[in-house]
Amino acid sequence: MLYFLDLFGTAVFAISGVTLAFRLRMNVIGVLVLSAAVAIGGGTVRDIILNTPVFWLTNNTYLWDILFTCIISIIVLLRLNKRIWWLLPVSDAIGLAAFTVIGAQKTLLLGFSPTIAIIMGAVTGCGGGVIRDVLARRVPFVFRQEIYVTASAIGGMFYVSFYGIFDEVVLAILTMAIVLGLRLGGIFRSWTLPVYHY
Repeated sequence: MLYFLDLFGTAVFAISGVTLAFRLRMNVIGVLVLSAAVAIGGGTVRDIILNTPVFWLTNNTYLWDILFTCIISIIVLLRLNKRIWWLLPVSDAIGLAAFTVIGAQKTLLLGFSPTIAIIMGAVTGCGGGVIRDVLARRVPFVFRQEIYVTASAIGGMFYVSFYGIFDEVVLAILTMAIVLGLRLGGIFRSWTLPVYHY
C-alpha cells in the first residue's frame, strides 16, 4: 500500500509542478523539470543523506509516473478556461502528507532513530517543494508564514510515536490526515506562523 502511496504522492507533486510551470508560462522542458524537481527532489535528498541508493535510480517507475502525469495534466490544464487558484496548494498539500509518511517509514526501516525519522519525513515532504520554488525564483513555502514544514513535523512526530503500535495502514492514513488537515487549514482558514521583520 505504501508503495502505491509513494507513486500517488509522486503524481500529485508532479501536478503541482505542472501548475506552477503554467503560471510562469514555461515551455515543455520547464514543465518536466519543475514536475520532476518537486516529485522526486525531496526523496533524492533524503536518500543521499541516509547513504542509501536513490529510489528512482533503482525503480524507473517513478520517472514514468512523472511523465504520464505531466502529459495528462498538460492536456487537462490546456482545456480549462479559467485558472483554478487552489489546484497548486491543494495538490502540494496531498503530496506533503503522503511523502511525510514515506520518508519517516523508510528512515525507521533503515534502522535510524525516531528523531531522524521525523527530520527525514519533513525533508522528503518539503525538499522537492523547496527545489521547485528555487528554480521558479520564489521564496520557498518552508521559509514563509504558511504552515508547511510544521505540518510535516507534527505528522512525523505522530507517526514515530505510534509506529509498531497501530496497524501500518491505519497509522499511515491517520498521519496523512493530520498533515493534510493542518496544511488545508493554512490554505483555507489562513492558519499561519509568525513572521519576523524590522
